[in-house]
Amino acid sequence: MSNNPVKKNPLKITDTVLRDAHQSQAATRMCTEDMVPALPILDKIGYWSVECWGGATFDSCMRFLNEDPWERLRTIKKGMPNTKLQMLLRGQNILGYKHYADDVVEQFCKKSIENGIDVIRIFDALNDIRNMEAAMKYTKEYGGICEAAISYTISPVHNEEYFVKLAMKLESMGADVICIKDMANLLLPYSAYSLVKKLKENTSLPIHLHTHNTTGTGDMTYLMAVEAGVDIVDCALSPLANGTSQPTTESLVATLKESDRDTGYDLAVMSEAAAYFRKIAAKLTESGDLDPKVLSVDTNTLLYQVPGGMLSNLISQLKQANAEDKYYDVLNEIPVVRKDFGYPPLVTPTSQIVGTQAVLNVLAGRYKTFPNNSKALLRGEYGALPAPVNEEVRKLAIGDDEVITCRPADLIEPELPKYREETKGIAKSEEDVLSYALFPQVASKFFETRDKKVETTVPKATTGVRTIFVEDFGL
Repeated sequence: MSNNPVKKNPLKITDTVLRDAHQSQAATRMCTEDMVPALPILDKIGYWSVECWGGATFDSCMRFLNEDPWERLRTIKKGMPNTKLQMLLRGQNILGYKHYADDVVEQFCKKSIENGIDVIRIFDALNDIRNMEAAMKYTKEYGGICEAAISYTISPVHNEEYFVKLAMKLESMGADVICIKDMANLLLPYSAYSLVKKLKENTSLPIHLHTHNTTGTGDMTYLMAVEAGVDIVDCALSPLANGTSQPTTESLVATLKESDRDTGYDLAVMSEAAAYFRKIAAKLTESGDLDPKVLSVDTNTLLYQVPGGMLSNLISQLKQANAEDKYYDVLNEIPVVRKDFGYPPLVTPTSQIVGTQAVLNVLAGRYKTFPNNSKALLRGEYGALPAPVNEEVRKLAIGDDEVITCRPADLIEPELPKYREETKGIAKSEEDVLSYALFPQVASKFFETRDKKVETTVPKATTGVRTIFVEDFGL
């Protein structure tokens, strides 16, 4: 028997309890006040990072919670001085649902880092790396850690070779970390083992794996990825884990105890954090924001490829239309729309675009109505679609409009001067200008409420989903 000690290679974990966990389960309704008591506990655990900002949190803070998202970030930074804070950025879309000019992308990256963000995970819904260039460049320029993500999906054009080549390109563009972003829990265990192995062989960067547990395979996927040498994974503390959220942090930490991948995290401290978040999960359930449906395993997701956050919003949208009985009809329609639209991965904003189109196809008749964002996607405003689109559907949507083939942002003139001019007298900071740039109507209402110090009642999730789709998707 060898006397050589086992070489330790601790797995690192990013906990999503402050962002993706409640976005996926409760339509992003956890307020800052409910986060603050847990910050000192989370800060003691020693996570690689805590994901706490970006995604849908920015919009939800202002739209539903009457909160300033920038103030939330500063508060979390103050409460967690020893832990890297991570955010999710949609490349040229920033945190909105359309492309913004490069000057807005630059200022947003700069201000995010200044206000407390350490790691920016950057992805493009179509895996069009032209839409990631500016955000990657400015993240690095202003001192952030650039985590470039590949949006994982399955289709006739997406395979292991496609993703490895994509990761190699992202490394050559200056990425510090490569993320496999498996937003719909489609990456199965043995595929994860193979993909992680190939990425480790073909790039020199740390590999960070993000998945959900919608299909009930997330824990197994992580364990196989760990065996293949993955460096970091995304988990959520148990009260807001599983279902459409991430696999449970404590379970993976316990599984790896005394192995060569032992995280070294203290389960007693995690238990203290979990005890606190159980109260918050109960509160979200009682308010109706956390629907028990999002906690159940649905292996049909492997057919529909619907990510967790989209599922919770889809349920709410159908409730609003009094059409809950059409839930599975809509899920069956999603693959049809996706094929016709050129097999985009289903992640914000393409998940909302394809999902909304599927809802309309079921409720109003197939392709009888096209929201503005469906037209924009088919016109090339979001970038190059991975596969050829159904030209008959495109003709119905955009008629004889010319399809954009260049980097879409090259067609957008600098926008910051315009936004600064429009917010004179209402914006109190450059951060306010950026809030307005991303969500003009929502930010304007928020500034007015904030300035008048008027207390408002937070609407429930159903109202929120309707508002998002009406205002931002041109319905």
